[in-house]
Amino acid sequence: MKKGDLIKGTVTETHFPDRGTVVVEGKKIRVKGVLPGQEVLFRLKRNGAEKAEGELKEVLTPSEEETAVPPCPQFGICGGCALQTLPYEKQLALKEDHIRKLLLPVIRSKECEFLPILGSPREYAYRNKMEFSFGDEYKDGPMTLGLHKKHSMFDIVPASHCAIVHPDVQKIIAAVRDAAAKSAIDFYHRTTGQGFYRHLLVRRAEKTGEILVDIITSTQVESNISEICDALLDLPLEGRIVGILHTVNDSVADAIRDDGTEILYGRDWFDEELLGLRFKVSTFSFFQTNSLGAEVLYSVVRDMVGETKDKVIFDLYSGTGTIGQILAPVAKKVIGIEIVEAAVTAAKENAKRNGLTNCEFLAGDVLKKLDDITDKPDFIVLDPPREGVVPKALQKIIDYGVNGMVYISCKPTSLAADLEALQDAGYRVVKVQPVDMFPQTPHVETVVGLQRTNT
Repeated sequence: MKKGDLIKGTVTETHFPDRGTVVVEGKKIRVKGVLPGQEVLFRLKRNGAEKAEGELKEVLTPSEEETAVPPCPQFGICGGCALQTLPYEKQLALKEDHIRKLLLPVIRSKECEFLPILGSPREYAYRNKMEFSFGDEYKDGPMTLGLHKKHSMFDIVPASHCAIVHPDVQKIIAAVRDAAAKSAIDFYHRTTGQGFYRHLLVRRAEKTGEILVDIITSTQVESNISEICDALLDLPLEGRIVGILHTVNDSVADAIRDDGTEILYGRDWFDEELLGLRFKVSTFSFFQTNSLGAEVLYSVVRDMVGETKDKVIFDLYSGTGTIGQILAPVAKKVIGIEIVEAAVTAAKENAKRNGLTNCEFLAGDVLKKLDDITDKPDFIVLDPPREGVVPKALQKIIDYGVNGMVYISCKPTSLAADLEALQDAGYRVVKVQPVDMFPQTPHVETVVGLQRTNT
């Protein structure tokens, strides 16, 4: 075998999120984007003595477990969902296997309780937030609106039939796409830095049905995009649009950035309900993307925290304050820290609306903000970004010496690294509970309960 060769092989096993192993001539080759049991064709990218990698070209024969019929016409083309051919129970088994492979070698306590994965109440139409990109399906083709094509930085796959969003969102995508096309204004071309339309952000609450729509453009064209606004307000929807926004972004990066937002209609937030509490969610603030799944997740967290009476709880990386407020009713005090100021503002309003007077939410980086707090926690809840807790911040958290923590992670590889540090510092892993918040994709949430070994 040499670099560049096209090779056939069968995937013997996979690891999070979608890294498969193919054994050829006695050598293990890592190939991304595969499922166990698939026969695949791949190009050998690297053939080192210790590490070999292949680039997937084609699935020649599906796995015997791929028996589901994908409801999305763009499955396999879109770079989003990857598991639609697997029945949902098989998806859950695969994710649990991935978590076990990552965490069991790290966990040192033989008494750790590793619980079976909990599924999402909905397999499809579950996402309450999605970001879509303007572009063309092929070079110099007509403008469309959707998601990035698999393995492509530029080509866009139309998403008006996206299966993981509510039908209301599908209608909104189509309406915005058609109205933008009628305007005869071009989309933003990343290669030239020229053009107007960039992204569409849609947030739809599951319980209230309230919808927030944000059209993101450059500042290269003077347009109030009123025709898009009118088209949206004319749509027959199951839910209700409560806000239409126009955000400008002149960054060269292909990501949504708020360089200024104008409210075209309504307001810049929506209401959602979780476990009997009501939450105001602003345009760009963090909120779990699966509302019904979040109720499962937060119920797990609440059970792992246990008795909170007379306890001071730190809710770090608190977003709009959902976890802290779910724990607050029987706690002495909850202090949340979140770097997004709009989310902190919403968290404060949420606490007030829910009648909670023992919650304090602070805006800033956890690493720096912990130095400003005089209260000492009795318990800490961590829900950090995908890359985990930065080492200096983790050390400050460890130095509090609390008897218990709950760590919520959407990226188990980051979780594994942080668990090593926490165990080195004298904590033992008591319980692990995977929760599937992202059906049809390889991603999964994991909740871990920790306890100091000397208590």
